[in-house]
Amino acid sequence: MSESERCVFIARFEPYGSGVGFAVLGGAFAEGIDLPGNRLIGAFIATLGLPQVNPINEAIANSLQQCFGVGHEYTYLYPGIQKVAQAAGRVIRSTSDRGTLYLIDERYARSSVTQHLPRWWKPRAWQAEVQQG
Repeated sequence: MSESERCVFIARFEPYGSGVGFAVLGGAFAEGIDLPGNRLIGAFIATLGLPQVNPINEAIANSLQQCFGVGHEYTYLYPGIQKVAQAAGRVIRSTSDRGTLYLIDERYARSSVTQHLPRWWKPRAWQAEVQQG
């Protein structure tokens, strides 16, 4: 989107409105926009937001793994969790804001992920229920 198209998109979020918008985690709408109060009451995050696997990131991960034993965490997991927290920050901007954040990815059920999420996030259920046929 051009800058003017982004402004039009953001302006559609009115207090107590009923619109729905879709944006990419880590994209232009992940940070730097302010939709206070009831202008944005929820977000669905359908991934961990992990950085791309590529030769540069793999070299960084391997180096960090050899030096500190935490290559995957510092190269992929922590930057991904940071993107998720920034996206959640679009919903909760002040102490008076309320909202709902849906984390839609089975990896959110892992303690290696949940231990890095803010403690004040109160999950209802971290695991999806599966019915057997």
